[in-house]
Amino acid sequence: MSDKPKVKVATVWLGGCAGCHMSFLDLDERLFDLFKLIELTVSPISDLKEIPVVDVGIVEGAVCNAENEHVLRTLRKQCKVLIALGDCAITGNVPALRNQKVLTEVLERGYIETESTHAGEVPNDASVPVLCNNVRPIQEFVKVDANIPGCPPDADAIWYALTELLAGRQPKWNPTNVRYD
Repeated sequence: MSDKPKVKVATVWLGGCAGCHMSFLDLDERLFDLFKLIELTVSPISDLKEIPVVDVGIVEGAVCNAENEHVLRTLRKQCKVLIALGDCAITGNVPALRNQKVLTEVLERGYIETESTHAGEVPNDASVPVLCNNVRPIQEFVKVDANIPGCPPDADAIWYALTELLAGRQPKWNPTNVRYD
């Protein structure tokens, strides 16, 4: 065992499909090797109310609502290196498709025109996050230090990027290590 302290890592999930975090889990047995080097302090399955100070923050998803923006800004303040994981974080990708419509139309379609537990009206309370007029990628809100592109990025690309960053190097991307499903 190394005397070197583990790198503290926090991962968060904003608006998106969660495919990037599933690809992270696809590291399979390499996760054990990775966990020898890192301490995962926050993940999408943890229920922390505050984000602790960490070395690396990893963000999946785009900013879709005020809560996403708050979590993103808080993570940026609490981490030394911020990584955008996947194309939703980098470009807005699939969540940003709703930018093609007026926000009120999207809400009406979701709550009034389809079966809903809200009795045919758009809820206007704390049960629904305040949506942004447009979904936006994370670099429009905070400085991003590294990107892991793909939709979702495959486990090999995540492994490559994390091991490069942990070694103090910036990952270099080419079309052979970026995946789009």
